Amino acid sequence: MTASPRTWLVTGSSAGLGRALVTELLARGETVAATARDPRTLAELRPPASGTLWTARLDVTDPERIRQVVDDAAHALGRLDVVVSNAGYALVGAAEEASGEQVDRQIRTNLTGPIHLAQAALPYLRAQGGGRIIQISSMAGQRGSPGTAVYCATKWGVEGFFESLAAEVKGFGIGVTIVEPGTVRTGFFGRSKELTTASPAYAGTPAAILRRRAQDGRLPCRGDLAKMAAAVVDVATGPTAPLRLALGSDAYATIRRGLTARLAELEDQRQIAVSTDLNTGDGSTPHRGPEGSDDAYHRPGARQPR
Repeated sequence: MTASPRTWLVTGSSAGLGRALVTELLARGETVAATARDPRTLAELRPPASGTLWTARLDVTDPERIRQVVDDAAHALGRLDVVVSNAGYALVGAAEEASGEQVDRQIRTNLTGPIHLAQAALPYLRAQGGGRIIQISSMAGQRGSPGTAVYCATKWGVEGFFESLAAEVKGFGIGVTIVEPGTVRTGFFGRSKELTTASPAYAGTPAAILRRRAQDGRLPCRGDLAKMAAAVVDVATGPTAPLRLALGSDAYATIRRGLTARLAELEDQRQIAVSTDLNTGDGSTPHRGPEGSDDAYHRPGARQPR
């Protein structure tokens, strides 16, 4: 990572964590390329004398526009040190209630959009010998919940993509960090949500209860956006950075419960799993595929390059 000031590109900068990140970065004197579907929402951002702000219109469901904005930002600012993929929203309601259009839009925004952004940014990061990609995921990327099935699918998807990408680009000096926030007052159940059309068949079910609470704004939110933004910047600019970063006590508790339950279930299945191996007859171990490779990112406590 280069010395400060660094150049950051942040998508979804109009509100929520994206807005908090841009505000924090500008306060620290960093150079920021802030994007939003409506750049007028960024008009009130004012960098201090030591900071630089560049803005652009970007809808992450448009791959061509993603490439154009990344190219324009890199050329205007000279380099890109950290790319923060933050744009996204939550589709709330039972999976069966979601229309085809709602499912497609959720996937294009939360999953394929980040993939296209990474593809557009990587040539610049490779050419300059390093950098970092920060993907904003969610605690829902580690544990599914009723009422957010499509949203969880996109977050589990980006977790798989960026974990794999981290191993692919490590050799170029490029780091990847997946951020998993818990609930905050603006964002997941705030303005960045969409509701399915309620079906009578799901009345009284957990999915319906969650949708109603989200619609009424009656869900507790523990996260402090400013503190979360500061933590992301601190981790991204520190001497080492983890592959995953949980933010919020609810995120920590939810992810821990999910991982503990999955590990316990896996251990219960050990004998079944082993029993399905090939019987080589000579005592040798069959060749392991990529999923069994001894990768640095799969070792407990592994840290990534700057």
